[in-house]
Amino acid sequence: MSNWLVYIKKYKKEAALAPLFKLLEAVFELFVPLVMGRIIDEGIGGEDLGLILRMGLVLLLLAAVGLTVSLTAQYFAAKAAVGTASALRKAVFDRIMELDYTGVDRVGTSTLIARMTSDINQVQSGINMTLRLFLRSPIIVLGAMIMAFTIDVRSGLIFAVAIPALALVVYGIMLLTMSGQRKVQGHLDKVLGSTREYLAGARVIRAFHREEQELQKFSGENSLLTESQTRVARVGAVTNPVTYLIVNGAIIYLIYTGALRVNAGDLTQGQVVALLNYMNQILVELVKLANLIVTISKALACGKRVGDVLDLPVEDERKDEAGENIAALQPGVRGSATADSGDTSAAVGVPYLQFDHVSLTYEGAGAETLKDISFMANRGDTVGIIGGTGSGKTSLINLIPGFYHATEGSVLLEGRNVAEIPEEELRSRIGLVPQKAVLFGGTIRSNMKWSNPNATEEQIWRAIRRAQAEAVVLDKPGGLDTRVSPSGKNFSGGQKQRLTVARALVRDPEILILDDSSSALDYLTESRMRAAIAELKDTTKIIVSQRASAIMHADVIVVLDEGVVVGLGTHEQLLETCDVYREIYESQFEKAQSAFS
Repeated sequence: MSNWLVYIKKYKKEAALAPLFKLLEAVFELFVPLVMGRIIDEGIGGEDLGLILRMGLVLLLLAAVGLTVSLTAQYFAAKAAVGTASALRKAVFDRIMELDYTGVDRVGTSTLIARMTSDINQVQSGINMTLRLFLRSPIIVLGAMIMAFTIDVRSGLIFAVAIPALALVVYGIMLLTMSGQRKVQGHLDKVLGSTREYLAGARVIRAFHREEQELQKFSGENSLLTESQTRVARVGAVTNPVTYLIVNGAIIYLIYTGALRVNAGDLTQGQVVALLNYMNQILVELVKLANLIVTISKALACGKRVGDVLDLPVEDERKDEAGENIAALQPGVRGSATADSGDTSAAVGVPYLQFDHVSLTYEGAGAETLKDISFMANRGDTVGIIGGTGSGKTSLINLIPGFYHATEGSVLLEGRNVAEIPEEELRSRIGLVPQKAVLFGGTIRSNMKWSNPNATEEQIWRAIRRAQAEAVVLDKPGGLDTRVSPSGKNFSGGQKQRLTVARALVRDPEILILDDSSSALDYLTESRMRAAIAELKDTTKIIVSQRASAIMHADVIVVLDEGVVVGLGTHEQLLETCDVYREIYESQFEKAQSAFS
């Protein structure tokens, strides 16, 4: 819990001033019953109109001062709460950005969204209410009891019995609701996950006419959320009746004994009214405190969940200090630098990219996804990766930029394990086009500059032409400044694929990874793009595809089947030696040709 509370330190002044001003407000409020008692005993009882007017002005002054300090306290409390929530939200977002794929998989996207939004909002509300009421309410309660003792000791004993009884009720409710709130937020995560899944796959659900089944699934999860919220609400609903029962019982007893003692001359009417006012103040404050406890319970439960995100281990913690980078980068290891310097001793026998007996098991998975993968490529080579659905193609390429790390063996870039290369350095050398083409809201130009913020107009257009996307841009009235809607919904699948390839090429990467990034293109456009990319002599190309035509010209082809390399070599070699590759090739070429003959 403490790891999220540290973000309030920046607002220590506001966090201290808010309860301080609330304390002042409470002190002024405690004087009101005494003034009222004096008006009744001396003003009305003594028929002193002047005293009544003077005490009336005192009441107005207390109200004005109380309002001023109350508004000031609320300003500081709101500033501290909103500022802390903003800093916490940024910290959570930064942590999510630092997580590798394993970390995101462990928590889940919908859960991360819930913790960044509703959970932090609950924390913000909890901080705000705590600063405003957590000190004020106890001060009013204790102050009222002390003031009651100053008026009459015997009557003060009633307060001394009622207040501990109320404290026990409030504390018990807090304990019961905290565990319940954690369960509520857990069920909320599942509801959000289902909602997100439905919205993302709405077209598929309608295409298969699965609306009724999805509605039943959502209704079931929503019912669990409703039940957990109802259980917590039932516990919280007990607070006010029990509080009112105890306080009103004390008030009845106070009125009864007060009336007897007024008749006996031990108390004045003004003193009894003051005692009743103090008891009513306690009632109001304890009701507020009970509601505050519910809010705090929610905030603590949500804060624990936010803290869990901040505590997630960043498996890819790398230091990018320049000195360490220089020390790690041995002279002559970088291929192009070696050629320029003439010192080739360090590069002799060191392949540019190498998979050395690599295996991968996803966290929580029962079996290996990749098993004992070994191959290598030199700078400028084209590596084709092919295999059936679920054979591990995407898992394999995700190891190169370090999205996942090998559980056995190592992925080496110029002799260095990618797990030891600083993340910024590693990712800056790689251009990746993922399987799902995604454009971001903004313009075509802003999307192109994602990989290289300093890209010139010439670099952008060169990349666009190489990705066969020139016609896509020129056909738009705004050209590079054409607006792109979120996720690129105003572009077709093929257009998005070409633009995402161009975005990766703008970086002029050392390694270009294309993960089935031409699946929506026609054969002619794909062929032209492949030929243009092949002209990048200093770039190592990693091409994942379901089409044999996309990788048949590669320098080396890796054939995967259920996470195992079953074929490794050129197109001609694999046709002779690899049954899996030959089957894929024939299914796409020879059998297709015979069908037309």
